[in-house]
Amino acid sequence: MSNMKPKNPHKRKRTPSTNYQAARQIAGRKQAKSLGSPFDDLAKEYDAWYDGEGSLIFANEVQAFQKILPYLPKPWLEIGVGSGRFAQALGIDTGIDPSNELIKIARSRGINASIGRGEELTFNDESYGTVFLIVTLCFLDSPLEALKEANRILMPGGKLVLGLVLKESPWGKLYQQKKDEGHRFYKYAKFYSCREIVRLMFKAGFVGEVMISTLMQKPGDVAVVEEPKDGYYPEAGFTILVGVKRRKKNPTSERL
Repeated sequence: MSNMKPKNPHKRKRTPSTNYQAARQIAGRKQAKSLGSPFDDLAKEYDAWYDGEGSLIFANEVQAFQKILPYLPKPWLEIGVGSGRFAQALGIDTGIDPSNELIKIARSRGINASIGRGEELTFNDESYGTVFLIVTLCFLDSPLEALKEANRILMPGGKLVLGLVLKESPWGKLYQQKKDEGHRFYKYAKFYSCREIVRLMFKAGFVGEVMISTLMQKPGDVAVVEEPKDGYYPEAGFTILVGVKRRKKNPTSERL
């Protein structure tokens, strides 16, 4: 039984054909026409970073994800798919992003990408097995709302996968400095500590399951692809947190 208490219990059994879902789909179409992003003007430069100075950093991050991919239930969705670099490398078929220009690049990589915001997803309840947010949470207006939306669209037991640059890491401190200096990318970011992220995940209905760390090399000194480590390391430049959708309590069973 749901924690919600609708007057008519039959209204709770929604299908994609209901007025509720139709409203979400209409909102999604309006959203696709109205969204804009500061990354629209930076899309080509942003994407080129992965082939230039960011190539080894990206390789380290992808290597870390490889440890968990076999254990993640499908289908997969990436919120903040950007130009589709991670989606293509990890085998994520579907993604959303508020940037029209980045979406175009993602589609050129074969990703089923569409315009959208993490805080207002238009997908059906319990329709995905795993939701990824990779270096995305720091650019969201409301990370908690996005995580709640991810929880809504995940199937029971579904997984949330976060790829993060934590603010306590050397890399996080460097990017924060660049943000303070008005860097064209990082000025839009807000970095979070591991503790803050875990708290957000719990508030959104997730239980932490796995942590993986990589990029122990200092900023500017990345020379090799490392073997990622299990657990939390404050010196890591990139941290993956995996959470599982928490089961909702059944109020009826608690009273019995």
